[in-house]
Amino acid sequence: MSELRTFGWYAARVAPHLPKEAFQPVPSRLWGGLAYLIVAVSGIAAIGVFDLPVIVNIAISIVLGLCYGGIGLFAHEVLHGTVIRNRKWRDIIGAIGFWPLCVGPKLWRKWHNMEHHIHTQHEHDDPDAWATLEKLQKKPLLRKIYKLPMWLRTVISFTLLSVMFTFHSSRMFKTYINEFKPKDRPAVWMQLILPWATWIALLVWLGPSKWFFFYLIPLFIANAIVMGYISTNHRLNPITTVNDPLANTLSVTVPKWVDVLHFQFSYHAEHHLFPGMNPKYFPMVKDKVKEMWPDRYFEMPLTTALAALWQTPRIYHNHTELIDPETGTVYGTLGNGLDPNNIEAKKPEDKEATVPIYSKVKNH
Repeated sequence: MSELRTFGWYAARVAPHLPKEAFQPVPSRLWGGLAYLIVAVSGIAAIGVFDLPVIVNIAISIVLGLCYGGIGLFAHEVLHGTVIRNRKWRDIIGAIGFWPLCVGPKLWRKWHNMEHHIHTQHEHDDPDAWATLEKLQKKPLLRKIYKLPMWLRTVISFTLLSVMFTFHSSRMFKTYINEFKPKDRPAVWMQLILPWATWIALLVWLGPSKWFFFYLIPLFIANAIVMGYISTNHRLNPITTVNDPLANTLSVTVPKWVDVLHFQFSYHAEHHLFPGMNPKYFPMVKDKVKEMWPDRYFEMPLTTALAALWQTPRIYHNHTELIDPETGTVYGTLGNGLDPNNIEAKKPEDKEATVPIYSKVKNH
């Protein structure tokens, strides 16, 4: 990998080649969010009011899951200020979009817009960065988990994608709640409590069997959709000391109709270059970036990225390598020897890493 550059360095060189309207909000995107909201409310009402056959409830659950995931991606776009600028309405619309996933707009801006975007893939400062070998050594529970065979850990981790966003957002609440000013904390708490209170109230009112179909199954699907993107956005890329979006972020490709449904969330390197730009214009950004830095830009089909995740461990070693701490097997990262189409172990830069972590801890 060549010298790392900041996202501002890239943005300053790409921006002059883009039209002025690319830096303006796109209110017409609200129609997409409204469509998801109408379908979601209709689906909840259908299951709640009618005694439908199980097969119909399952079909509606799948549609609701797609809606919950899609409207969550819409909320992400809104809370970046790329749809409307008015902060009050951004918060209201963003809260509605994240209601199924139970994430408040104030927490999201702190966790995602500020911490993740500013410190992307920083070993210590990015709240979404995966663990390093050094961190793993300090966490006995994780060390026990990583004693499991890699294939079993992979099955478990992919299964947990169906709940991971919900669990991680709860962890982010615990991490950041005390960093809000005292006068803002009640609002952050309310933005957490109200969505959960809504879903629990519906559970009590309509009963667990209906709730299972209109919330629990769709929640699993929504988590899987969101985490399918999030997991591939950065976890094949290296840890970086400089926030270089072309080094630490991956764009994936999906069918055009999926891009429409998911508000162009697949253009993730572009998003990290211009987080305040509406994704409608990301194809332009992509074309210019590939023209200017073709050897630095990473993209692949989403299915290929997921397959690469399946075949590689999730612990970082020396920032640019992924290591299985049980066997010491090392793999590269994007730009550092990882070929997604031909996953092979590599010789580690640090020969000490070939010794299983548990042996090293015991010896110490």
